Amino acid sequence: QVQLVESGGGLVQAGGSLRISCEARGRIVGINIMAWYRQAPGQGRELVASTDAGGTIKYGEFAKDRFTISRDNTKQTIYLRMNNLEPQDTAVYKCFATLRSYDSPYFDNYWGQGTQVTVSA
Repeated sequence: QVQLVESGGGLVQAGGSLRISCEARGRIVGINIMAWYRQAPGQGRELVASTDAGGTIKYGEFAKDRFTISRDNTKQTIYLRMNNLEPQDTAVYKCFATLRSYDSPYFDNYWGQGTQVTVSA
């Protein structure tokens, strides 16, 4: 069974930094897209950053200058480094991946449980 396991969320003061991680675990043949989305209370889900197997990286407009996504294919893990955090960045950050497991001939979408990031003023 494939799981996306996030870690590293928490409480940080405005202006601070945080790094969150997401590891894909299980019987995985290959991974294409790995990404971070976030959802604040009462808000819709929005893309934070994504990376694909070819190395293409995309950022949400709000993340371009402050956030950095990186990927370690040997560990099937992505990281999101968030700098100069603002209270508006408070949200549940969820990991997303498009991957193929040994149990399926197709690339399927998976979501992690999410990790809470809270930025205090």
